[in-house]
Amino acid sequence: MRIIRGRFQRRIIQVPSGLPVRPTTDLAKESLFNILDNLIGFEGIRALDLFSGTGSISYELVSRGCAAVTAVDDNPRCAKFIASTAQSFVMPELRVIRADVFRFLQQPMQPFHLIFADPPYDMAQERFMQLPAEIIQRKLLAEGGLLIIEHPKSIDFSRMDSFFDHRNYSKVNFSFFRA
Repeated sequence: MRIIRGRFQRRIIQVPSGLPVRPTTDLAKESLFNILDNLIGFEGIRALDLFSGTGSISYELVSRGCAAVTAVDDNPRCAKFIASTAQSFVMPELRVIRADVFRFLQQPMQPFHLIFADPPYDMAQERFMQLPAEIIQRKLLAEGGLLIIEHPKSIDFSRMDSFFDHRNYSKVNFSFFRA
């Protein structure tokens, strides 16, 4: 796994074996960030990475200039790995929280400019559908903010309010929402 652009460009991240993750492929991640480059400026924004797994998206966001990135994952090994990688790369902008994402979202917090969520593909469909609705209704996105959910092909968000785009890269699907 690697960081594509920014101040940590080309850094390789060695993910320990046995982490219960399905990292976003480099091809899908590069395609996603090419899209994001045209939709949002990274400099100085606040971002949230839900179900962060290896932290790949978080590292990329920090590398591209986000002022603050919060990575949330309930697996202790994943949270520890992200925190130790952020420390070794000297990424003070990256904060790691070990918590259940749905409980975390219930807390009062400042809105984010960008939220990325990569739930486990075996999560119940109702939970997938609940995620964008909850984020939008709780006003966790700043005005004009962007929510991206990575999901399996079987999930279709196209009829939901705030949905505006869907992209497919082999087995990886991204749905985009605006506040």
